[in-house]
Amino acid sequence: MNDKLKDNHMDDLFDAILTLKTREECYSLFEDLCTISEIKSLASRFQVAILLAKGYTYTEIFEKTGVSTATISRVKRCLDYGADGYRTVLDRMDLSEEVSEKGKMEGKEKK
Repeated sequence: MNDKLKDNHMDDLFDAILTLKTREECYSLFEDLCTISEIKSLASRFQVAILLAKGYTYTEIFEKTGVSTATISRVKRCLDYGADGYRTVLDRMDLSEEVSEKGKMEGKEKK
């Protein structure tokens, strides 16, 4: 973990996130905490991580999501050399199904 990130304020934020129990609670907190653009950016990066974990190419990821190759590369670097945050969550998720229908639709709309 990056020691530059760790402080009491971050601990409070993460403790608060860990209290959430439903997707609706997550939507409510993140809508209050972040701008819509920030939330969408986080969601896009996570979608890229899912696709990379499934073995999609940069071109396929761009076609599905519209995310820049710079962002794809940054997420790939985190998957390969990061703090294993993506890996931890991806390992706990069932990635056997295709990317969510909503994720596919959003990618198509950006083409």
